Amino acid sequence: MTDIIPTQSTKPMLLDNFDPILYLSRIIILILAISVHEFAHALVADWLGDPTPRSQGRLTLDPRRHLDAFGSIMFLIAGFGWGKPVYVDPRNFRGDSRTGMALVAAAGPVSNLLLAYVGSFIYRIGLVQTESSYYFLVSFVSLNILLMLFNLLPIAPLDGYQVTVGLLPYELASVIARYQGQGPIILMLLIVAGSIFQFNLLGLILGPPHQLVLGLLLN
Repeated sequence: MTDIIPTQSTKPMLLDNFDPILYLSRIIILILAISVHEFAHALVADWLGDPTPRSQGRLTLDPRRHLDAFGSIMFLIAGFGWGKPVYVDPRNFRGDSRTGMALVAAAGPVSNLLLAYVGSFIYRIGLVQTESSYYFLVSFVSLNILLMLFNLLPIAPLDGYQVTVGLLPYELASVIARYQGQGPIILMLLIVAGSIFQFNLLGLILGPPHQLVLGLLLN
C-alpha cells in the first residue's frame, strides 16, 4: 500500500511555520501517524494469512521500517509526501482476495481514525493544560483525520482505490481498474492544482468532511 501524506495546504512546511516547537510537534505527529498506518496494513495482511509483510519486517511500529527517506524530504519541502508501501500477496489470503485487499487497504485509514479518537479523548477529559499541549493534540487529531480522508479517495495508488475495487461488483470494478494507470496523474493534479491554477480542488473535496469529523471528535 502506498500512502500519501498531505498537509492541510500544499505550501512547503518549512515556510509554513517558523516556530521550532510547533514544527517539531508536526513532525512527531506525522511519524506516529505514518508508522501506525503502515503497521495496520501489515497487521491485517498477516491476519489474513499473507506472510509477506512479516518477512519484510513491516509487522512493527518502528518508524524506521515505515518512513520513506525521499517521501519525508518531499513532505518538508513540498507539503506532501509518502511512506514506504507495504507489499502484500493477495494469493495468500484466506477467502476472497479482492475482499482481503479491501480490508488491508481500509486498515490504514481506520487506524488513523482510531488515533484521532484517542487524541480527542485525551483532549476532552481535560488533560490539556498548556498552549503547546493544546496545539499538539488538536494537530494530532486534525492531521490523522486528514490522512484518513485523503487516503480514502478512490484514486490509485491510494487506499481508497483498493477499497473501492474490492467492494464493488466485479464488472464495475473491472471498468474502474482500467483507469488505474491514470490515478497518479489525477492525484498529482489534485495536489498541485491550488498552486498552479489557484483553485484548491483538494481542499473543496476534503475540507467539509475534515471539519465535520474534527468537530464531532473535539466538541
